[in-house]
Amino acid sequence: MTFLDPANLIWLTHGAVIAGISIHVIMKRPATGVALAWLLLIALLPFVGPLLYFLIGNRRISGRRSRGFQHLRQVYESDADQTDSDVAPEIDWSDLPPSANGIHHLGLLTAGSSLTKDNAFTLLSGTDEILDRIARDIDGAKTSILMEFYIWNAGGKADEILAALVRAAERGVSCRVLIDALGARPWWKTDQPQRLREAGVELREALPVGLLRSAVGRTDLRLHRKVVVIDQAIAWTGSMNLVDPAFFKQDAGVGEWVDAMVRLEGGVVTSLAAVMVGDWSLETGDKPLILTPRPQMVLTPATTADALAGDGANDEPKPDGQMPGAAMQVVASGPGETGDGLLLMLLALVSAATSELVLTTPYFVPDESLLRALRAASGRGVKVSLILPEKVDSLLSRYASRSYYDELLEMGVNVYLYKGGLLHTKSITADGALAMFGTVNLDMRSLWLNYEVALFVYDQDFARTLRRLQETYISDSELLKGSSWSARPFMERFVENVLRLSGPLL
Repeated sequence: MTFLDPANLIWLTHGAVIAGISIHVIMKRPATGVALAWLLLIALLPFVGPLLYFLIGNRRISGRRSRGFQHLRQVYESDADQTDSDVAPEIDWSDLPPSANGIHHLGLLTAGSSLTKDNAFTLLSGTDEILDRIARDIDGAKTSILMEFYIWNAGGKADEILAALVRAAERGVSCRVLIDALGARPWWKTDQPQRLREAGVELREALPVGLLRSAVGRTDLRLHRKVVVIDQAIAWTGSMNLVDPAFFKQDAGVGEWVDAMVRLEGGVVTSLAAVMVGDWSLETGDKPLILTPRPQMVLTPATTADALAGDGANDEPKPDGQMPGAAMQVVASGPGETGDGLLLMLLALVSAATSELVLTTPYFVPDESLLRALRAASGRGVKVSLILPEKVDSLLSRYASRSYYDELLEMGVNVYLYKGGLLHTKSITADGALAMFGTVNLDMRSLWLNYEVALFVYDQDFARTLRRLQETYISDSELLKGSSWSARPFMERFVENVLRLSGPLL
C-alpha cells in the first residue's frame, strides 16, 4: 500500500476536513458546550460528523439575506433611536421595578428596538375566540393586511381566516401573507395557496428549502413568527399558528394545543409592521418602508410605490391622555438580525425579579446562561415557577427537557406539568409588573436559530392579566415532586441525559 493509495487519500482528506472544521469551531467562539459537542461529534463520527456540521453546524445565511439585513438596519435603526428618545422620557418608570428602564435600554442597544407607549391590549386564550376575532378584523380591513406565520393547517376555523382574506382581497384590500416553507409544508401542497393567489392575495414562502439552497444557507433556520397587522391600526402576535387545534396533529397523542394571542392598538402596531415588512422585503426584494420618528411610530412609503398600502388614517399620534396604555418593545431575533439581543433581554428580565417569576414554554432546553439565571433567581429568594406541558410532540425535546427537572427541583424551582393539552403559550411575568410574550420558546432553537418576535412589556395591567392566565395553567397542572421524579428508572434517566447532550447541536 502506497502513500497515494485511494484509501489513504480518503482518510488524509477526512483528517484535513476535521482539522479545518475544528479550527472553524474554535475561531467562531460559540458557547463552550456547543464547541465541545461539535468537536466530539466530528471526531467520533467519521464523514458523518463533518457533514452534519456543514448542514447544521452554524447559523449560516446566504450572502443576499445578510446584505438585506444590513440594509434594513440602515433603514430602521436611526429612526428607532430618535423615536425612543422621544418616548422613553414620557414613561412613568416609578411604578415599575428599578431595572425596567435598564432592560429597555438594553433592547435599544442590542436589538435596535425602540419603546412605544399608550398601547391598548386584549389578551385572548380561547382558540375559537382568537380565530373569530382575527377574521372579524380582516373583514373590517380597509387598506392593508400583513400576515406572517410558521404553520398554516387547513381545516376547521383556520379556513375562516382564508375565507376572510379572499373577501378582503376581492374588495381591493392589499393583502400580503408570508408563510414558512417548511413549517407549513403540508399546507403548501393543498389547493389553499392557489385560492388565495387567484383572489389577489400576495402570498410568499418564507425561507424556501432545497438541495441547492442548503449549500448557501442552513435550511433548518425557520421563520417562527406569528404576526397580523391590519390597516396599520391593529396587530396580533403570540404563540398561535393558523391552526384549529381540533384539526391539528390529532394523532400526536398530546391533546389539543393551548395557545394565547394578544390584540394590540397603538404605536406597537407599527413596530410589528416593521418586522413583517422587513421579512417581506428579504423574501421578495421589494424596498422596505422607512420609519418616521414621531412619538407613535408611523410607517411611510419608501421611494418605491411597491410599499405597504394604507391611507394614513391611523397615522396621527393621539393627544396625551387620550389613550392611556402599556409601554412595549418589539424585539425581533434571528441569524443575521440582532445577535444575542433577545437572549440578553430575557436574562435581564429573569434577573430583575425580586419576589416572583413565572414562565411558560412548550419546549425547555435552555442554554447555560438561562439555567444559571434561574438558579440565581431562586437562590436569592424569588419564587420561580416553570409551567411545561406534560406531553410534547417532539421526542427529542421531551427527553431533553426532562433531563433538567432534577436540577430545577434542586434549585427550588416549582415545576408544573400541564395536563390540559400541549401548552404552547410562551410567556414570562416578573413581580406582576414586567412581562415577555410572543413566539419564543425557552430552548436553544428559539434563542439562537429561528426568526422570532417577542413583546417586552413594562406595565402592571398587562403583567397581571398575563399572570392570571398563567394561574389558570397552574390550576390544570401537577406540581412535580422531587422524591417521585428521582425514583424513575435508571434507563429512562440515562436516555434523557444522553439526549440532553444534543441540545447544543440544534
